[in-house]
Amino acid sequence: MLYQTLATAVAVIHFAFIVFVIAGGFLVLRWPVLKWIHLPAALWGALIEIGGWICPLTILENVLLRRAGAAGYDDGFVAHHIFRVIYPNGLTRGMEFAIAAFVIAINVAVYRKVFY
Repeated sequence: MLYQTLATAVAVIHFAFIVFVIAGGFLVLRWPVLKWIHLPAALWGALIEIGGWICPLTILENVLLRRAGAAGYDDGFVAHHIFRVIYPNGLTRGMEFAIAAFVIAINVAVYRKVFY
């Protein structure tokens, strides 16, 4: 029960981080000091998607799920939790690049406004 609860907490934190990466720039428009937190987070998120890497939070969630007796999963957090709903046939590499481009475009637009 403890490991399942911890795995769920990690999944919620991971999801919140992803939302912050995608939309946190809008918070920066309101509170510019957040750029020092958001910019590295956005860069990390884009690098994870572009590089095809597995986020350490995904690894932690899987360790906790396995300790809880669950199977865990082999794909990344986004592919496992989010795109199973949006893209039932699976996440392709092209979709990952499109997601990264979308995140980068949003943040470039926001940061142009913040810095200019």
